[in-house]
Amino acid sequence: MRTRTELGEFLRARRARLRPEDAGLPTFGGRRRVPGLRREELAQLAGVSAGYYTRLEQGLSPNASDAVLDAVARVLRLDDTERAHLYTLARPMPRARRPAAKPERARPGVRIMVESFGSVPALVMGRFLDVLAWNPMAHALLAGHLDRTAPDRLADRPNIARMLFLDPHSRELYGDWTRKARSTVADLRLIAGRYPDAPGLMELIGELTVGSSEFAKLWTAHSVGDCGTATRAYHHPVVGELTLMGELLTLPDEGQRVAIFNAEPGSPSDSALRLLADLIATGAASGAQQPLPLLRTGESGR
Repeated sequence: MRTRTELGEFLRARRARLRPEDAGLPTFGGRRRVPGLRREELAQLAGVSAGYYTRLEQGLSPNASDAVLDAVARVLRLDDTERAHLYTLARPMPRARRPAAKPERARPGVRIMVESFGSVPALVMGRFLDVLAWNPMAHALLAGHLDRTAPDRLADRPNIARMLFLDPHSRELYGDWTRKARSTVADLRLIAGRYPDAPGLMELIGELTVGSSEFAKLWTAHSVGDCGTATRAYHHPVVGELTLMGELLTLPDEGQRVAIFNAEPGSPSDSALRLLADLIATGAASGAQQPLPLLRTGESGR
């Protein structure tokens, strides 16, 4: 089972980032063959036998107690998100409880809600970061070069991670692309722990690993993180510079999330969003289906 491999890789990556002196262990000089803590050292600090910890790292102890997992998490200095990820990997969801492998759809009520945000960009993401629906503002903000109706077609459905790593337009959009890339991969790691062996997810990870050396490097680091809120700078090709606050709302029982992007009221970014909304309205009123026009040099939405 892939979850066993993921558990071992996660624990080894976390052992490698800790030095013996960080854990209060004596060092006697010389180069260590294994970076970070050895299995035996971690086991000693966690109060378990080396053999038991080895079996845990190999995924052969599915009934590890809370006390053992908490002790390992304490020694590895895991934060709350990493600790939850450890529990997910150590106790994978029974196959019967996993979501059925069928195309995801946004519920009609959720689609109506997203559209109702009006001049505020909002979208619905599926379990594996597919865009299931977006309002005109989210489309214009994040991917105005794509067909507005792309989320409605499975073959063309945009994916946030795929766009970020394989679409040059997305790379140019983010003011700190590296930070966004790290948080997206960390989020994808959490998702992979919740849905092990999911065909669609494995295909996405394989595609990104082959298509982007940057993704492959970040993926092997096994960083995990829940990107629920973030303030990011954007270099938008139409309205210029924006700083937006992003919020992620998890829908109950779906594994889907709603992303909403807001600007500080009265700020230049707020003015830029209003300009974007005006341009969308003008295009819709004229029946235009072309991408929004780029501003000429020197123009600004502020």
